[in-house]
Amino acid sequence: MLRRTGWRGLCIGTLLIAAGIIGSAVANNRGGGSAPDAVPMVAASPDAVARGNFGPFVRSLNDRPYGYQLVADPVLSHMGKGNSSTSLVTPLGLVERFEVRPGDCGGENALDCGRDRERSELSERGDRNPQGSSYWYGWSLYIPDDFANVAPTKVVLGQFHQEGSHPAWMFEIDPSGYHIDNHISGRKPGEHLLINEAALRARWHDITVYAHWTTGDEGVLQVWADNQLKFDYRGPTMSAGKVYFKYGLYRSFVSRYQNANETDKVPAQTVYFANVKRAGSRAGLAQ
Repeated sequence: MLRRTGWRGLCIGTLLIAAGIIGSAVANNRGGGSAPDAVPMVAASPDAVARGNFGPFVRSLNDRPYGYQLVADPVLSHMGKGNSSTSLVTPLGLVERFEVRPGDCGGENALDCGRDRERSELSERGDRNPQGSSYWYGWSLYIPDDFANVAPTKVVLGQFHQEGSHPAWMFEIDPSGYHIDNHISGRKPGEHLLINEAALRARWHDITVYAHWTTGDEGVLQVWADNQLKFDYRGPTMSAGKVYFKYGLYRSFVSRYQNANETDKVPAQTVYFANVKRAGSRAGLAQ
């Protein structure tokens, strides 16, 4: 997948200036305090990003300004430091940064607070994915070196959810790496590794998905990680009427980590996305 990000009505120079401002705001808002001359934290708008033929996206159950930001490519911070895993990658412009801190269990209604969950995600709205439809999906994912392992809490970095029902497919990270889980049956999911933990961090990875959405056996779901086919599934790909995409950082069963480590907080986590798109063909993801 070509690493291109669409931005409406802004030139790249303006974007990089904005990245510096937002980056300063993020840095100054870590740890709950800020310097007297700190730039006020301002929430980014999901509408600032073009995503192929996806409809609009909205923030899901989190309204913290730091939870969703548009920032400079984290690869830039590694350039010139001898990090061969990232220094050969062409930096992107601005990318989408998601952060979850302890207690981030909801916005005004705080729906996750009583459900053992914390998140910062965007959720697809508009023209979703009905039964019988076929689409290509793509995104680029960057997981920092210092991304905390919070197992046995479950951490999801992207999911195909269903209207009025449970998730169909979840892309999760755990100590083994990044994998896709089949939740169609609603029972214990089947896990399929996409990227091994040893190759996962401090570099961009491209994920490509082809899906034919159906409750029947003619369904298809294929996943490529860095242009290698890692998952090739035939069978039901949904159990409800429509599927919609969510991405960002979602963690559930928060109490598992708390109980295992005798603490009331789960460490903060940050992840980056870029090039999130839906298209009618694989070639359309590169446009």
